[in-house]
Amino acid sequence: MSRLLTQELREALPKLCEQEGSVDPTVFAKFFFPTSGWTWFVTEGEEKDDDFLFYGYVIGFEPELGYFTLRELEEINVNGIVIERDYCFEPSKLSKCLSHSNLQ
Repeated sequence: MSRLLTQELREALPKLCEQEGSVDPTVFAKFFFPTSGWTWFVTEGEEKDDDFLFYGYVIGFEPELGYFTLRELEEINVNGIVIERDYCFEPSKLSKCLSHSNLQ
């Protein structure tokens, strides 16, 4: 099992497009890169081919909603620094996540 995608998270996540049209979707997980401002707020996800496809709000070069895969996240390794999951994160509305993070 992946260190980022636990069985518990896999079971809790809505399938892709289940929150489509929601003005303020629920975020179920937060991933981040410790040495930068990159953050991934996961709202949906499901198995896709040989990978797991997530959908959510990504704060990187520019904030945007989009798709990203588990494989992409797990392949990021800069001098031993890898993507982390915020294990203290509790499911919350996206607006609350952004207001608490001062990220928009």
